[in-house]
Amino acid sequence: MDPDIVGGIAGGAVSYLLLKIDAVATREWNLQENINTALQNLGIELRSIEALLRNAASKKDPDHQFTDWIQNVRDQAYAIEDVLDLFRLHQDQETGLLSFKMRHSINKLIKDIEGSLQRIQQIKDRYHTMPFTGIHSAPNNTDLHPVRGMAPLFNDTIVGFEEHTNKLISWAVEEKQRLEVMFVVGMAGLGKTTLVHSVCESERVKQGFNRHVWITASKSKTELDILLTLLVEEFGCSITQGTAADVVALARKLRKLLLNQRYVIVLDDLCVKEVWESVRHAFPDGNNSRIIITTRRGDIANSCRDGDSIVIHKLQPLSPERAAQLFYLKAFSRNGRCPSGLEEVSKSILQKCDGLPLGIIEIGRLLSNKSPTKNEWKTLHDSLESELRSTGELSNIMKVLSASYKDLPFHLKYCFLYMSIFPENYPVKRRRLVRLWIAEGFVIKKSGKTLEEVGEEYLKELMDRNLIKANDLDFDGLPTIVGVHSLMLKMILSISQEENFCTVCTEDLTGNTRRLSIQKQDFEASDQDLSRVRSFFSFGIGKVNIGSNFKLVKVLDIQGTPLKEFPNVITGLLLLRYLSLRNTNIKSIPDSLSDLRHLETLDLKQTLVTEVPKAVLQLKKLRHLLVYRYNMEGVRPFDIVQGFKAPKKITALNNLQTLSFVKASVQSRLPRQLRMIQGLENLTQLRKLGVVELAKEDGARLCQSIGKMPNLHSLSVTSLNLEVPLELDAMSTNPPAFLQRLYLKGPLQKLPKWISSLHDLVRIRLKWSSLPESPIRALENLPHLVEFQLLDAYTGTQLEFKSGKFPQLKILDLQQLKQLRSIVMEEGTLPCLQKLIIGHCRNLVHVPGGIGKLVHPQMLVLYDMPQTAYQLRCLVRHIPCIHSYKHGQLEVFHDH
Repeated sequence: MDPDIVGGIAGGAVSYLLLKIDAVATREWNLQENINTALQNLGIELRSIEALLRNAASKKDPDHQFTDWIQNVRDQAYAIEDVLDLFRLHQDQETGLLSFKMRHSINKLIKDIEGSLQRIQQIKDRYHTMPFTGIHSAPNNTDLHPVRGMAPLFNDTIVGFEEHTNKLISWAVEEKQRLEVMFVVGMAGLGKTTLVHSVCESERVKQGFNRHVWITASKSKTELDILLTLLVEEFGCSITQGTAADVVALARKLRKLLLNQRYVIVLDDLCVKEVWESVRHAFPDGNNSRIIITTRRGDIANSCRDGDSIVIHKLQPLSPERAAQLFYLKAFSRNGRCPSGLEEVSKSILQKCDGLPLGIIEIGRLLSNKSPTKNEWKTLHDSLESELRSTGELSNIMKVLSASYKDLPFHLKYCFLYMSIFPENYPVKRRRLVRLWIAEGFVIKKSGKTLEEVGEEYLKELMDRNLIKANDLDFDGLPTIVGVHSLMLKMILSISQEENFCTVCTEDLTGNTRRLSIQKQDFEASDQDLSRVRSFFSFGIGKVNIGSNFKLVKVLDIQGTPLKEFPNVITGLLLLRYLSLRNTNIKSIPDSLSDLRHLETLDLKQTLVTEVPKAVLQLKKLRHLLVYRYNMEGVRPFDIVQGFKAPKKITALNNLQTLSFVKASVQSRLPRQLRMIQGLENLTQLRKLGVVELAKEDGARLCQSIGKMPNLHSLSVTSLNLEVPLELDAMSTNPPAFLQRLYLKGPLQKLPKWISSLHDLVRIRLKWSSLPESPIRALENLPHLVEFQLLDAYTGTQLEFKSGKFPQLKILDLQQLKQLRSIVMEEGTLPCLQKLIIGHCRNLVHVPGGIGKLVHPQMLVLYDMPQTAYQLRCLVRHIPCIHSYKHGQLEVFHDH
């Protein structure tokens, strides 16, 4: 395997362990002096090795011995982790200090590892003399002009790029008396270089500029590289030794040379933000000059966009139709047509390519040289993962895709590799992924931010780098489901397997592993050697029998398995941080759960658990407690969310950030000062709170408690029943300033005044509120409101939306407003509205007045409304899509 990749894994392991050793040695335990000294010595050795690993990327053509050295470092890092976790486990099992025998055993293990690290250190001197890549040497000619071997797609015409090419050419030649910059952004293998080359080779661009320069920026790690390339290779300047390292002097020299010229400069594959920030001032403005920058990193492009002279052009994978056209063109070069017998396997291969031109072209080209038989093609389809490796016939794909992985900082490499745990096309929920990263210890705490907030930053950076993609977006544009490109998954699966990061078990389990992903029908854990497993996932539909032989496991995620009872062996997994039994049929959890003192996430969503025992109060590190289910059968819509009975002292869990959905009614007979609602005020770290079955007399107490939750982002409150009103007016003086989502279900005599002061609110849903007065006036000035729903929430006859109001609203949902007769929309109202939903408003016989003047409507959805779809089509022709439901039957009308 590529030594850079191996070094990344080892470096990540060492960096992670250094943090862990510091925690063990200085903060967490009262250690014996000899053990503490041994751990500190380990830290010294590891820091020296970490420094060498960070410089490994600058070595030129490291040999196999160097790769072996890195793998030894990784193995020793894993061995240290084993010892630290074993130590923690026995510390938890002992009531006092560790027994003498255990102290001696652990100290001996540490000494053995220390000896191994010292031997590794002795070998490292060999590599100090290895040649480094010179950072100021003049690049060769391939840096100036994109010719042979530069970009894999360079000599290929990519179907579907015509629109992109025409757009970029028009931008380049447009007469504007200023310098303009365009970032062409997209994941590796999309054809950014090929696109820009086709633009630069067009006659219009060739004739429009008197200076054309192409620099491969990925080979230029500093601003000096780019400046020297331009001055020495393009302008033939001689650079004295005194100015060779003077960035300011070189920039001035270049600026003077370019001052009166109309130039187009391409910086291909920029991957260091500081490089562009430093050299941008060397390019003079004016003369209709252009700079085109290709990059895999959207974060660089976004951070550099500081005005209308810098634009971003995002490339996306090809559509299925264009992808098939390109694939057949490469695989069947004679006529570009797929024989009928190969259509099925071709579609399957195209699904793996997922619209990526690099994969389509390379695989198509390989198949064009093979016999066009089902057997040959299926063999390649089934062996794609092995063919992508360094010795395979598709190694070029791996080489291109792995560049993005190599560029990652150490702390993101593990986070990205974590995606190899999930099956292909599996819907990975954003919040779940972040909580798993935290449980693994990958997320490093930052001052003033929660671990969850830092984890979200990690995810955003991986998405900006075009490594993780959003498969589904929420109403506010944030991803709810994420994933990786199919070929990227093949790459990280290969890395993960070779580096013992994770083992995906589809058949029999072989070898040791630290993370185990079960993707088969049934799995019996009790007869397997799982002593080194830290994380255990099950994605199969069969039975998974949990054994007691992986005591060091920290993550246990077996959601969706056919469990009916809580596996008691789980309570013996004392190091467990993350436990998910979501979507199982367990009915209760045992008191012995209190032994899991390190548990941070307990996910019992969509189980039959309705009560949490007092034992949970011992879980002082718990951050997320999710115990609820959506019961869709045999209940009124009001009662769909089924919460749980919590112990009255649950407020002792003061690290909780998520608590949903807790029943308030079960304590209504207790004196008010003893009720759980009163004590919620102690949960000052809560970000998300869900309360069901709230009695009228508890409303004021709940408001008091919420007023002491300064970090609350999401609040859901449901009344005891449809007859009991919500009394939430008592929070007027101190509402949660950062609240973004608000869900109120139950009668309201009036809308609480504090809601209109929620500056950050992006979604509000009012259900069964039966408000006599319209809530429009109270909400219309909220600056960030994106979604607004009224469901049986208003008893009046008219809703009026005034001009200039609801400045950011995109979704308006009005349902079961039985008395509503008219909706008035003044010109200029709802300027960003995209989706309008109206349902079961039987007295609303006319289309909302003013709907024809909405600026950006994309969809109108109607449920059992008096108008026919044909009538609507005639009245609102400017709306591209109308969905009209009549008694469950859907009619879809598109504007062609």
